[in-house]
Amino acid sequence: MFLGFLDHFLYEIGHFGVIDMTELREGLTIKGMSTYKEKLSILSEMIAFAKADHALNDAEYNFLFGVAINLGIEKEIFDSLLNKQVKIIVPKTQADRILQFHRLVLLMNIDREQHQIEIGKLHNIGLGMGLPPSAIEQVLTVMHDYPDMIIPPEVLINIFKAHYN
Repeated sequence: MFLGFLDHFLYEIGHFGVIDMTELREGLTIKGMSTYKEKLSILSEMIAFAKADHALNDAEYNFLFGVAINLGIEKEIFDSLLNKQVKIIVPKTQADRILQFHRLVLLMNIDREQHQIEIGKLHNIGLGMGLPPSAIEQVLTVMHDYPDMIIPPEVLINIFKAHYN
């Protein structure tokens, strides 16, 4: 369910004009990520985030493994990342940063629970990526208005679009 949603998100982020389609094709799509190190960084950051509440449940593991498959990361490598962290590389483009933030929001909500430590960590990750603080806050607020706290792509895009204009 969540991975299909990410595919839809990728389409919508290009459709709503947050980025141009060239940038979408070159940097945003999961399979188009530049380097293997960047892919490992994406997963490592997500795994560390999932462990913020000191537990990695089956739904989180399955979601993370699905992202790993989409990134072309083998199961052995993925499983090794569960025990060690690689250097985090901040995504280069605005679109990649928004996509990574969105992945983390989906991951946080996959178990339908938000712990204060997860919310704080997600907020700090967003700030560390250079996302607008007010957009981060708005996303964390409006997610409660949607079933399973899955913000529709057009809503998320419009939030960031408004804060970048």
